Amino acid sequence: MDKIIQTIVNEFNIKQTQVENTVKLIDEGNTIPFIARYRKEVTGNLSDETLRDLSERLNYLRNLEKRKEEVVKIIDEQGKLTDELLIAIGTAKTLSEVEDLYRPYKQKKRTRATIAKEKGLEPLAKIILEQKENKPILEIAEEFVSKEDESKPSNAEEAINGALDIIAEDISDNAKYRKYIKSACYREALIETKAAKKDEKSNYEMYYEFAEQINKIPSHRILAINRGEKEEFLKVKINKPEEKILNYIEKDIIKGNNQFEELLKTCILDSFKRLIEPSIDREIRADLTEKAEEQAIKVFGENAKQLLLGAPLKDLVVMGFDPAYRTGCKIAVIDETGKVLATTTVYPTAPQNDVKGAKEELLKLINKYNINMIAIGNGTASRESEMFVSEMIKEAKHEVYYAIVSEAGASVYSASKLATEEYPDINVSLRGAISIARRLQDPLAELVKIDPKAIGVGQYQHDVNQKRLNESLTGVVEDAVNKVGVDVNTATPSLLSYVSGINKTIAGNIVKYRDENGKLKNRKELLKVPKLGKAAYEQCAGFIRIFNGDNPLEITAVHPESYKVTEELLKEIGFNKNDLLNKDTLKEIKSKLASINIEKTAKELQVGELTLNDIIKELSKPGRDPREDMPKPILRSDVLKFEDLKEGMVLTGTVRNVIDFGAFVDIGVKHDGLVHISQMSEGFVKNPRDVVSVGDIVKVKVLNIDFERQKVGLTMKIE
Repeated sequence: MDKIIQTIVNEFNIKQTQVENTVKLIDEGNTIPFIARYRKEVTGNLSDETLRDLSERLNYLRNLEKRKEEVVKIIDEQGKLTDELLIAIGTAKTLSEVEDLYRPYKQKKRTRATIAKEKGLEPLAKIILEQKENKPILEIAEEFVSKEDESKPSNAEEAINGALDIIAEDISDNAKYRKYIKSACYREALIETKAAKKDEKSNYEMYYEFAEQINKIPSHRILAINRGEKEEFLKVKINKPEEKILNYIEKDIIKGNNQFEELLKTCILDSFKRLIEPSIDREIRADLTEKAEEQAIKVFGENAKQLLLGAPLKDLVVMGFDPAYRTGCKIAVIDETGKVLATTTVYPTAPQNDVKGAKEELLKLINKYNINMIAIGNGTASRESEMFVSEMIKEAKHEVYYAIVSEAGASVYSASKLATEEYPDINVSLRGAISIARRLQDPLAELVKIDPKAIGVGQYQHDVNQKRLNESLTGVVEDAVNKVGVDVNTATPSLLSYVSGINKTIAGNIVKYRDENGKLKNRKELLKVPKLGKAAYEQCAGFIRIFNGDNPLEITAVHPESYKVTEELLKEIGFNKNDLLNKDTLKEIKSKLASINIEKTAKELQVGELTLNDIIKELSKPGRDPREDMPKPILRSDVLKFEDLKEGMVLTGTVRNVIDFGAFVDIGVKHDGLVHISQMSEGFVKNPRDVVSVGDIVKVKVLNIDFERQKVGLTMKIE
């Protein structure tokens, strides 16, 4: 079995055939959403998360094997490749291990050791290391000295020191020692931090006198320490088990009591302090940072996915309310389809405080367009605006509710090229209000227009590897978009570009084709779109929705490759695909499908059981939006002031962000409250995401209030 395949089998604890089939599908250019949804039989029903992790691991292991080949070739060309070294490189499990083995054979800059070698001191270094000579070391060293030859040492001490430099570098390059040191550090070392400047106030004060074992420190603390160090508030040190490390190396090198013992001890200490320690520190810090970043990226991805899959509020006319002080609150009214009906600016907040004028203008809009819902951005002046809105809607002629909407990234979108293309005639300042309104109507369709890093659900997202973050978030957005499906006749290029098999160019071409030819009537029409060939069609077709088209199956996620099977299934229970559009027959279809023997029917139709199950789900609820199962936003009609809060008060809130140490919950006051991980459940909680997700509606009790800092501690342990 291929070594890489075997490694993945062991690490993921899945069958060999699952890995082999998945790797083949990836290598053939299939996207992860397509594999996850339409190749379940082939992969053994691996989830999209597992498939992405597998793909990333496959890429790493392939790069590892490539690097091993490069290293072996370079060492072999030097004539220094031994069987032992070949085995060691071949069995190395990480790139770091390979680089440690390659270290002695690397082309080096001019060092103290290379200078000593140029002076012909390698034989002396060998004599000292072997520890067999009885002749005094000074006498031995004299043999390598020359008063006339400037390329040689001028005295015995210089020769001995040069030889020790050679030994010190060899010790530092020794892969065995480096492996032991790293292992000892990961078992016992502490990361210690101190204030860079005494008594200076900062957000990092808890780290001014701080120490924690590196094998226990959580990711968010690593990233906080890194940021504090970068901003020059902290000094960071790795406190290693130095005595144990030195004893290990000494025991391996020094052969009993002899004249070379003290020289070698000094040399080992020099090697550790001057050469090993700085590079090991860099490697450990880099490793800790990489793991912390991966965790932060994972958290961000999970939160972003929940936000993207937030429940849409359909069939509502929405007023977007982008709060501000001096420049006024920007207002946009959009209809049920997201079309802009009106825009304006009002000034109910300081310094103008034109509450009366703002109220009159907005009530006119509410009554004129029969507005049901107001989406208020959660930024500057949000709570003042909320108080104004809660009073204003009492005077409306019909029921109006409001919801607080995250406006993270709205300003980024407003000034973007995309926003300019969408709303060329609308002022940049008003586009944010449009985005806020549309986020409430359809979070996914709106949020895909914004750089995922800007949507405000991460932790230290600007401190992590940006390339990895972008890759991960792109995957998250792809999974979300393809899970929901896309109405090809209304979707923006931004949304279409995340559909499996469709890139930005093809997305633009689809919209252009739609504009020139009218609405698409069937999925096959996609093949007329420039640059959308058969391969892209196979990948994207199942995720494209066509409502009021030629084929009722195309409002579902049933792939064209399964149309024949699906029609045979419907025929078997006495219906046809057109019956899916009739509400009365749909109930009967659902009832009959529920009683089908899956195993028997799958054999009869010559289709996989997993695929058949998916087809049945789609036929039972054709055109169903999976986001309907997600919690709906909290709709409010009154406001809660920070001063109204009391300890023990039980409130309903929306989870805005989930981090490693808890979750931030919007309870309707100016700042989100924190539910610490210890307050999430009566039992032990290892990971907050096991308990809550972004967008969840939760009941919380006020635990403590800091009126001065406007902070609220919450608990979910209410009973």
